[in-house]
Amino acid sequence: MNFFKRAWLSLLAKKGRSLLMLIVMSAIMLFVFAGLLIHSAADKATQQAKASVGATVTLSANRAAAFKKMQESRSSSSSSRPTLTTSPVKLSDAKKIAKLNNVSSYNATSTTSVNADGFDTVSTSTASSQMGGRGFGSSTSTGDITIDGVTSTASASNFSDGTDKITSGRNLTTADTGTNNTVIESELAKADGLKTGDTIKVKTTSSKKTYTLKIVGIYKAKSSASTSMGFGASDPSNTIYTSYTFANTVKGTKYKNTADSVTFNVSNPSKVSSVKTAGKKLINTSKYSLSTDDASYQSVKASMASVESFANKIVWLVAIAGTIILALIIMLQIRERRHEIGVLLALGESRGKVIGQFFVEMGIVMFVSLVIAGIGGQFIGNKLGNQLVSQQTSSLSTSSSSGTQAPSGMKGTGQAPSGRMGGQMGNRSMMGARSASLKKTNLEVKLSAVQLVKLGAMGLVITLLSVMLAAGNILRLQPKKILLD
Repeated sequence: MNFFKRAWLSLLAKKGRSLLMLIVMSAIMLFVFAGLLIHSAADKATQQAKASVGATVTLSANRAAAFKKMQESRSSSSSSRPTLTTSPVKLSDAKKIAKLNNVSSYNATSTTSVNADGFDTVSTSTASSQMGGRGFGSSTSTGDITIDGVTSTASASNFSDGTDKITSGRNLTTADTGTNNTVIESELAKADGLKTGDTIKVKTTSSKKTYTLKIVGIYKAKSSASTSMGFGASDPSNTIYTSYTFANTVKGTKYKNTADSVTFNVSNPSKVSSVKTAGKKLINTSKYSLSTDDASYQSVKASMASVESFANKIVWLVAIAGTIILALIIMLQIRERRHEIGVLLALGESRGKVIGQFFVEMGIVMFVSLVIAGIGGQFIGNKLGNQLVSQQTSSLSTSSSSGTQAPSGMKGTGQAPSGRMGGQMGNRSMMGARSASLKKTNLEVKLSAVQLVKLGAMGLVITLLSVMLAAGNILRLQPKKILLD
């Protein structure tokens, strides 16, 4: 009888044994398949992170060089107290860097402060929960309204990381360059009954010159006030966005065509170092510095690398353990089927065909197991994979919050203070962006023909190895001795 037919009849005759083999093989295939799917999905997520998470290079004043120069002035002259002097970034230099490969866009930032003229600001004083008057903070050099001048609000860090969100009107764009258009916070708009299309007036803290701004958008800030940074301007509601050109106009003519800092978005995060190296050749490094921030990409990459490593371990451990388990089961079957094997050998059947019969039996079971694994593997892979990502995200976020430092180029530029930029506030904003990026990382475990082929190949290898490990017992059997026993 053909050993293929014998294998089929044997499976039908011993339904309990066949069911046991099917359960064991299905469990092995399920976990091997889940491991393969998770590994593939993690690799895909890493590739997608290059485009979705992004990385930045920031051009700002070289504070280290400025501080060194101040120290030298202090040692050479004792008649006057030296001051830290930094240079605003020239936009002409920024445009050169923007032309480099892998730089997709840039956002110029210029920060200053003014006083509200004719409307109230939001006060965060703990002594009272009232609205601040229009003259609030005007007696100091720092105004009660913070101006964040940008190229576009959509590119600003607070909007890109979800801290701020437009609720009415529109974002500021490059088309607003040179205009007095502004985007204000919803609480400030609510307190003064303002809406898109209205105008507000602000007054400079030095010359008392008045400017009229047109509201083109209203945003909602998710961050809370920081009373440690002073009154008025410390509340996020008192921060308005304008074009960087307007902020420079308020600061004075010497700031024309400059910015406090310029952030360049790198399309391929893996190229951020090469962009920084090329950018340094285009600037005066004694005045300016370039700092990189690809922490979001690196965090996602590290998270996915851990997931891939775990998936590889699943595949290898299950494959090795599965081979050993199946080999032991086949050995037990050989002991139970000694008489059957002795008869076949006595009738002249070759030992190779007897081993082939066991392989065919296991092959049929494996084929059915592949169908079961194909149905359930995606579900298990999704659950297991996203659980792993959740654990890695939690671990990396905790690590970031305890030890992450702000990039050197984001610690300040020597200009007017901002209620939400620099120092600890800037650091928290960047860590929030990284955490948000991690949380957005999901494994898309999808079934594909390639994965099924890989699973089939793994199944065949496991089956072949398990049968070969057990084949030694068959090769040692002597039909005459078996039949006499």
